[in-house]
Amino acid sequence: MPETLLSRTPRDSLGDDLGAVWDSLNRLTGEPAFVEVFAGAPELLKFVMEDFYGKIFFQGRVDQKYKQLARLYLSMSHGCMTCNKQNVPGSLEAGITQAQVDAILNFENGPFDAAEKAVLRYSDQMTLTNPAGRMDADLYADLRRSFNDAEICELGVVMAIIGGMAKLSFVLDLVEKESYCEFASAPA
Repeated sequence: MPETLLSRTPRDSLGDDLGAVWDSLNRLTGEPAFVEVFAGAPELLKFVMEDFYGKIFFQGRVDQKYKQLARLYLSMSHGCMTCNKQNVPGSLEAGITQAQVDAILNFENGPFDAAEKAVLRYSDQMTLTNPAGRMDADLYADLRRSFNDAEICELGVVMAIIGGMAKLSFVLDLVEKESYCEFASAPA
């Protein structure tokens, strides 16, 4: 269980809107620390939940399947257990198969089509553990077979926000981490 140093707002002190977000996160992950901490700055929680997820992640120009695939790859690569608990079901609901979920970290040899592999290669460039990530001509060509430049930018923004929020969640100790997570805190 995360042991953040920041103040947590208990569920019974949240209004209806934030309470519903708490309920949803708790149902999916069993760990609502993110909502409890960000309830102290509701405009920030609103930005993440409504502006980012509501308007860009779950809407936008890129098909939901590709954004879910990128988000799952990032959370699995980063080792965010709390994220994985919500991203696996979200991916399955978006049409990603269990075989694809199981093969996500070995996607080049997995059951992915060319567009999905291009998104996963792009995701690999965006991981926090890849400081040398970049868009080279081959990756760009692979992406352009299925996406226009605006869609490539949208995918990048989605991954950048998700990666940044993951890093913030690790720093603030708001999430549970997988045993392989490179961002696990050293023992005190």
